Amino acid sequence: MFLSRLIAKHKGMGRTAAMQAIAGKKVKVDDRVVTDGQHEVDRFSTVWLDDTLVQQGEQALYIMLHKPVGYLSATSDPQHPTVLELIDHPARETLHIAGRLDRSSSGLLLLTNDGRWSKRLTEPDEKVAKVYLVGTAEPIAPEAVELFARGFYFHTEDLTTLPAELEILGERLARVTLHEGRYHQIKRMFHRVSNRVVSLHRESIGSLALPPDFRPGEWREIVP
Repeated sequence: MFLSRLIAKHKGMGRTAAMQAIAGKKVKVDDRVVTDGQHEVDRFSTVWLDDTLVQQGEQALYIMLHKPVGYLSATSDPQHPTVLELIDHPARETLHIAGRLDRSSSGLLLLTNDGRWSKRLTEPDEKVAKVYLVGTAEPIAPEAVELFARGFYFHTEDLTTLPAELEILGERLARVTLHEGRYHQIKRMFHRVSNRVVSLHRESIGSLALPPDFRPGEWREIVP
């Protein structure tokens, strides 16, 4: 919300008085004086009016996890273990997943309580690069590189996938870079080139990469 609205609600002081207080340099957001009434604040912002605490900001959490195979990208499930069970943090129940992985997949998983941050990572329009190491059942045909770059039409969603980079690393091993995250997208793309994915491991999302020494099930807080 706008800072002026938050201040106006404080003890019912009203919008005019709130704008005067903000313009008069009486308001601080996260220890910084703010004079713009349209400054955006959220539940993570700590706001002061003179010496009065208007809002105590919540702690924003950003967690990197090396997801093991066999765990669901979910917060709860009656049958299977979930990735949330791997997080030993007192605020873990506030977390949601920014970009899921299938139960049979492994690699980088990000969890947060900051919805705006996770939306920036997962919205197709943001075109954040996601890099995967992919093992296949059959040898990867060289012509698949051009087909991935061209994109595939998915009739279920009535869309053509964005250009994807396919780097062949071995006869049955490749690195794939996507800038979107459609349902089972990599598996469906390999199916279009008469192949089947047998292993899928996410290495990075944007500038956040899984450290090479990070063991399956290991997690840590990060500063995005």
